[in-house]
Amino acid sequence: MDLMLNRVNQGERTRRGRYMMGVQPARKALRWRLTSPRKSKSRRMVVTGAITILLIGLSQTARSADVDRDTLRLLIWQAPSTLNPHLAPGIKDQTASRIVYEPLASFDDEGNLVPFLAAEIPSVANGQVAADGRSVTWKLRPNVKWSDGVPFTAKDVLFTHAYITNKDIGSSSTGSYRSVEKVEALDDLTVKVTFKTVNPAWSLPFVGVQGMIIPEHVFAAYNNKDAVYAPANLAPIGTGPYRLKEFRTEDVLLIGEDVVNTVKIIFEPNPEYRDRASLNFKQVTLQGGGDANTAADAVLSEGIIDYAWNLQVGEAELRRLETKGVGRVALYWGSYVERVMLNFSDPKRETADGERSSTQFPHPILNDRRVRQALSVAVDREKIAELYGRSARATANVLVSPASFASQNTRWEFNLDKARALLDEAGWRDSDGDSVRDKNGVPLSLIFQTSFNSVREKTQDIIKADFASIGVRVENKLIDASIFLGSTPDSTNTRRHFYSDLEEFAYGNKGPDPGSYMIGWTCAEAAQKANNWSASNWARYCNGEYDALFKASATEMDPEKRRRLFVAMNDLLISDAAVIPLVEWSYVSGLRNDIVGYDPTPWDSETWNIAKWQRKN
Repeated sequence: MDLMLNRVNQGERTRRGRYMMGVQPARKALRWRLTSPRKSKSRRMVVTGAITILLIGLSQTARSADVDRDTLRLLIWQAPSTLNPHLAPGIKDQTASRIVYEPLASFDDEGNLVPFLAAEIPSVANGQVAADGRSVTWKLRPNVKWSDGVPFTAKDVLFTHAYITNKDIGSSSTGSYRSVEKVEALDDLTVKVTFKTVNPAWSLPFVGVQGMIIPEHVFAAYNNKDAVYAPANLAPIGTGPYRLKEFRTEDVLLIGEDVVNTVKIIFEPNPEYRDRASLNFKQVTLQGGGDANTAADAVLSEGIIDYAWNLQVGEAELRRLETKGVGRVALYWGSYVERVMLNFSDPKRETADGERSSTQFPHPILNDRRVRQALSVAVDREKIAELYGRSARATANVLVSPASFASQNTRWEFNLDKARALLDEAGWRDSDGDSVRDKNGVPLSLIFQTSFNSVREKTQDIIKADFASIGVRVENKLIDASIFLGSTPDSTNTRRHFYSDLEEFAYGNKGPDPGSYMIGWTCAEAAQKANNWSASNWARYCNGEYDALFKASATEMDPEKRRRLFVAMNDLLISDAAVIPLVEWSYVSGLRNDIVGYDPTPWDSETWNIAKWQRKN
């Protein structure tokens, strides 16, 4: 039986009297109730029906030929929870934020820097990148204004750095700024970034999704522990092509007894945008919430949506919907890897102040490398890849892009006999004949959490069945995506807290340089209560050899030597079974056939060039 989300006002429940699940802080508690697979299916049907009602509301006619041509309709089925890019827990929030905010520059799909708020791209040739690799100078675009009419200056860039690096903030963007020593405003339109030492990744700070500039005059009062309460988190003031008109929460989705919050965000052209006349839409609406299947139907079959993000549905269903001739699947490869993360801390033990999955308490089962290796070889990646069809391929690596960084040294295997032998060697045997291995009276039982999603649920079922065949009991736990992938202070059921033994999601580097991604397995990056779970090592893995490799990469200026260091980091994680990569994930979105100008890059959100989107005649 799987553990399904049930939202209530207060209280908690034990499962079989042993394990406290989903206990929340005082504001809004969540508890978990057992639901049979049959009831799980019926709940998903209720979700689909409710979402369909919501989507029909987007257009009374709800047919492809009748849409308002001046409105661009976006659907992100994992509802954005914030429009603050530096508190963004995932792509869904960055995608929404990017409509309003801009970085100094970003990378196109070939890894070339493209200027946004920068007047030009720095280089050694133009003297803006120091020959010794210790600094970079950015010239800013003149005459840029925030959407409220206040001029954009170098002071906003300095403030953005101060905000991101303020430990009280708990920013999700800190990885790109670890190497920065100081940021200076040489004048109103010139910023100099000095690094702590030579830095081959000088283009990380202020670039791409983690480089979006926020206005000092709006956020200055919240550059502290109250950052999460800033009104601008849901009412942004940006320099991008569109500005916020309204952020509306709509409680319309019912899952059994539960209510899943959805949002509707309405944008309008930014009157201060430097190229206002080139914008093609009078309004942009972003609907957040629902599920991937209904999103796919809305854009590919019904045509009531112009763009739907992250269509994680089966290949057969995508092809069936495409035959309607209304929409098309847009697929491109990037850096994201769907993986099973293994918790190196104990999610059951609590510290004195109630923190679980603390580095104080190592995981009693998963700290044994032989157990981790057994689990890894018991995963049928090929079978899982078949669930995705053209949109994924089995992989043994966590670093897959750029292609030159993808290791050729690793191999995955599916070998249940080998898994059984490894568990035997580790001392886990079925001593009482219940088909579950045990050791010192403790059963080999694991909680496996992920977000509601048909493909992920099927993946869980495949893994659960194969693990059962080697004597490992798995209890599947499903969490609403907006909670699991979010960073709400009201819930501990996030992937960052990792209050389970295993969890599944997709993640990867957000730029061609993988430094800010691979830092996520260093000891110092362990996500804990002390850093508001904002650090990027959610598994709490710690290996001195890995740390040494990462430290060397941070100052290695020779591109080939640096590439080899990153490959070695990947290989160490795989040999240590620190993570179980499943599939290399392509980005799969849906577009109505009359939408043009969409030009995605794996190094930014898909809305990075929304200023150029248009509806063809």
